[in-house]
Amino acid sequence: MSMVCGLDLHRGQITFDTVEVDSGEIWKGRLWKPDRPRFRRWLHDEVAPRAVDGHVAIAVEGCTGWRYVVEEIQAAGFEAHVAEPADTQAMRGRKKHAKTDRTDARLLRDLLHAGELPESWIPPEPVLEWRERTRLYKSLVDQRAVWVQRIHAELYQHGVALPEEHIRSENTRQLLSGPDVTLSDAACQRIRVGYRMIDAIHAEAEALRDQIARFARRQKACRTLIDQIYGFGPTAAVVVWSELGDCRRFSRSRQVVRHTGLDVTVDASDTRRGGGYLSRQGPGTLRWALFEAGLCASRATSPDRDYYRSVKERSDGKLAAICVARKLARRSYHILRAMEPDDVYAIPI
Repeated sequence: MSMVCGLDLHRGQITFDTVEVDSGEIWKGRLWKPDRPRFRRWLHDEVAPRAVDGHVAIAVEGCTGWRYVVEEIQAAGFEAHVAEPADTQAMRGRKKHAKTDRTDARLLRDLLHAGELPESWIPPEPVLEWRERTRLYKSLVDQRAVWVQRIHAELYQHGVALPEEHIRSENTRQLLSGPDVTLSDAACQRIRVGYRMIDAIHAEAEALRDQIARFARRQKACRTLIDQIYGFGPTAAVVVWSELGDCRRFSRSRQVVRHTGLDVTVDASDTRRGGGYLSRQGPGTLRWALFEAGLCASRATSPDRDYYRSVKERSDGKLAAICVARKLARRSYHILRAMEPDDVYAIPI
């Protein structure tokens, strides 16, 4: 018996809404305090007996927790679908009724049953692993910057004016430990803790960056991106390789730009048109890597330098880097799409 199911995930419970295609019978409920063993038992003890060896398709929104849910669905022999959150929300339409977990699960079920579910790519496990590593590296870089800003603010609070980019230098550390700078005991303690946190985060980030670089030099698609795209280093290549996904699912490069969240969203009605802004709906790590690579266009050796300078003259350097980042996203799409699929996600031994 064929079944179509929608799951709404939360840390405390999973709401499901299932329909048996042949009879039209609806089965609803909740799975409390879900984890991998509990969800596996639900699939084996409740879903499988109802399906009676029939086809089962289950849709889940691409939010936190989708990975283990999809892995268990596939391990049980069922068909898993991951819905793109922003597009799924847009297909809800104008709000007419209260939004609940039950309505979310029913929406996923109805869209999947109608063949209208906006699906996300389900990466192979090795790709997910390297995606997690690059996201961890980005988190470490952000946390390091946060502690630098805290030290900078504490120094300014006590009348010590230093450029933020000088905070991590050895000269600044020696200056702060010398007699020329007067700070309170609490400020000294906060700054010492800040520098210890920066050193610890830096050590973890550097080790992780070396691990990512070793992988990028051995993986064929990442190596191709580094060789063919100016501004791409090992980290950017692995980020794009893992976050962009299977480029065969995109029919044109404009869809890739939208996937990155670098596309401009416009709010217009009749003669009124608001200023455009970035949608920021794609992976944040992917936007970061493309933007950092786009900044390299300001160099004299960059093939995009003329384009970068023309945009910068009309607006500013940040917008120019964003425009270059869009071009780099399109180039990455064409490069990865032109490669053999087996080579794109071949994992070196």
